[in-house]
Amino acid sequence: MKYEASTVEEYITQLPKERQEVIKRIQAVIRKNLPEGFEEGINYNMIGYYVPHSKYPEGYHCDPKLPLPFMNLASQKNSVNLYHSGIYAKKELHDWFVAEYPKHAKRKLDMGKSCIRFKKMDDIPYDLIAELCTKISVDEWVSIYESVIKNK
Repeated sequence: MKYEASTVEEYITQLPKERQEVIKRIQAVIRKNLPEGFEEGINYNMIGYYVPHSKYPEGYHCDPKLPLPFMNLASQKNSVNLYHSGIYAKKELHDWFVAEYPKHAKRKLDMGKSCIRFKKMDDIPYDLIAELCTKISVDEWVSIYESVIKNK
């Protein structure tokens, strides 16, 4: 599902009530645990966490007008999705997350390259999401992005 919103609050108010609480809870976990320097806003029609132009003026290589994306949070038709670019770009982080997931959730991990899909709202591993948020600083993300993604 695609929501048109210019603010995070506007995005959340468009969601079905049962999804609003889940998104707000994940949002709170991210805000509490994401290292200093990332900013929150609407990015790609989702709630986004990114490196602002003030920190990384070059922006995203696909569209330099956009800040460098890091994480996104979205409500889709059948799931709540967390997109984490670090999982895609850093194999050690991916492997850590895949190994830890079964310790925090009852259901099988449903994951793409950077997308983690939560289809059952009662089995979201909030503590694992919190720990994942702490794993990469802004400076480390910029370094990974420049060495692994930007010049591909």
